[in-house]
Amino acid sequence: MPLSGKGSVHPLVDALAGQIRHRWQSLPGLEELSIDPELEEITGQLDGNALFISNELRRCHGLRKLHLETARLGAGLQILHCVLFPDPCFDLPVFGADIVAGPAGISAAIVDLSPVCGKLPALVDEALASRPARSYSQRRELPPWGSIFSPHVCFVRPSTVEEEGWFIDEVGDFIDALASAIDGTSPDAPDAPASIERWRGQLRYCQQQKQNDKTRRVLEKAFNPAWADRYIEELLFDDPLPPV
Repeated sequence: MPLSGKGSVHPLVDALAGQIRHRWQSLPGLEELSIDPELEEITGQLDGNALFISNELRRCHGLRKLHLETARLGAGLQILHCVLFPDPCFDLPVFGADIVAGPAGISAAIVDLSPVCGKLPALVDEALASRPARSYSQRRELPPWGSIFSPHVCFVRPSTVEEEGWFIDEVGDFIDALASAIDGTSPDAPDAPASIERWRGQLRYCQQQKQNDKTRRVLEKAFNPAWADRYIEELLFDDPLPPV
């Protein structure tokens, strides 16, 4: 689903969105997840520039929500945000990937499979530890709320076309690791202590992500505080319902 409006899409944003959609097709039981039409295609204004936001939602066996967001501000800033939230009955991590692009290039690119209960499942940890080592020239420091990330998190500023290609491959590796874990994981009962613990862990993950004030400030300025709260609470990082 391309961004609306005028202006070109940064090649990495376009390529990564395509990579994610392609990898989704390998997930078991993939299907559409309903989305409020008001939140699917959004337009606004920020500092005199047009803001376009596009959202796609899916779900599959083992994952309660797959969310891909692409956004563009004027002819400059472009953002890709993707989170795959697991069903708490499954011992699976949260997948997250973000890139921020501007006229000067990519300022940030991050991908991770974040544990919801302290440590990654062994299957995931082993898969990520064995992925190819890539020598990015500029690695970035995690934000203060970054304690939610795993030891395998990749947070970089790709400075060449080659490094942008590495990051696309990196995201594919992380999604493949998650897909393999889904295939090798059986669900626990909704009332099992492990399911309840993972549900609480996912709540903590969402609460930590909501501490990213940059996102809230941009949405408040482009729309209004009430709309920003709704977008964050209902779409970006909605609290998971208790397992049933």
